[in-house]
Amino acid sequence: MNIREAYEEKEFQFLSPYAAHSRNSRGRERQEEPCDIRTIYQRDRDRILHSKSFRRLKDKTQVFLAPQGDHYRNRLTHTLEVSQIARTIAKALALNEDLVEAIALGHDLGHTPFGHAGEEALNQVCPEGFAHFKQSVRVVERLEKDGEGLNLSWEVRDGIRNHRTSGSPSTLEGQVVRLSDKIAYIHHDMDDAQRAGLISEDDIPITLRLQLGETTKERLNTLIHDIVNASEGRDHVTMSAEVGEAMAELRRLMFANVYKNPKAKMEEMKAKEMLKKLYAYYVEHPEKMSEEYLALIRKGERLERVVCDYISGMTDQYSMNRFRELFIPKSWGIY
Repeated sequence: MNIREAYEEKEFQFLSPYAAHSRNSRGRERQEEPCDIRTIYQRDRDRILHSKSFRRLKDKTQVFLAPQGDHYRNRLTHTLEVSQIARTIAKALALNEDLVEAIALGHDLGHTPFGHAGEEALNQVCPEGFAHFKQSVRVVERLEKDGEGLNLSWEVRDGIRNHRTSGSPSTLEGQVVRLSDKIAYIHHDMDDAQRAGLISEDDIPITLRLQLGETTKERLNTLIHDIVNASEGRDHVTMSAEVGEAMAELRRLMFANVYKNPKAKMEEMKAKEMLKKLYAYYVEHPEKMSEEYLALIRKGERLERVVCDYISGMTDQYSMNRFRELFIPKSWGIY
C-alpha cells in the first residue's frame, strides 16, 4: 500500500459518510496512472494552482476596475478568500477538504478582464453567448496546456460548473463552495466599498447588524457557524431560513449601493466598448492572436468562440495595452 492508498483508506475513517471520498471519484475523461502520493483531488488542486489561467487572476478586476490602491481585492484574492471560507466549513463538516479547495481555486478561471462588465460585453457580441462559469470549465477542459486541458476529475469540474447561485452541485463539497463564493464576495466587496467611501456600517439596517453582527468579521463568523450548524449530519449543505434571508437582504443592499453604484461603475461602459472593439478586430484579423488559439481554429473550433477564449484570458492591463496598440495613434518618433 503506497502513501496515496493509505490516505484514501483513512478518509473512510475520518470523513463524513456524505463526503466525496477520493477512491470513489468518477474519474477523469482521459485515464491516467494515479499518483503514488497524492489523491485525485489533491492532484487536481495542484494542477489548477500551477496553471497559467490561475496566475492571471491576480491582474483581473473583482469589483473596482484596475484600482490604484494596494488593498483592493482582485479576482485572485477573491478566489483565495472563497477557498479559506470553504475549507473551514468543509473541515467542520468532515467533508473532503482537498476537493473543496480544488473547486474553489478553479471556480473563476474563466473570468474576463474587468469582471462582470467584461462578461456582459462578450455575452453581447458572441453568437453563442458567454458565461464565466461555462468558460471556467472550458479553460480546464480545453484551453490549458496548449489545448489539452488539465484533465480534472468529474467532481471538480461539476463543482466549477455549478458554483453560481442558481447552480446545483452534485457533491456536498461543491455545495460548500457555492455558498462560500457568495459569502466571500458580499463581505470583501463591502470591505472594499467602505474603503472607497461608497458605503458605511450605518448603511446596513440595524436589524441585519443585530442578527448577523456589527462588523465584517462578526458577520462572517455568524454565516459560517450557521452553515455548519444547519448542515451537520445532513446529506446536503444549507443555511437556516432566517440567516439565509438576512444574507439575501445584505446581498440586495450591496447591489443597490455598490454593484450598481455609478461611482463604482462609471468606467465600466468604456471597458465594455473596448472589449467589443477588440472582439471585432480579432474576428476580422484572427492571425493576430497567439498560436495556441490559432491551433484551436485549425482543429475545427468556431472562430467567434476562440476569439472569446483569447479575450477572456487577457488581464485588465494586457487588454488595455492591446487596445492602445491597435487603436490609439503613436507619436512620430524620428527627429
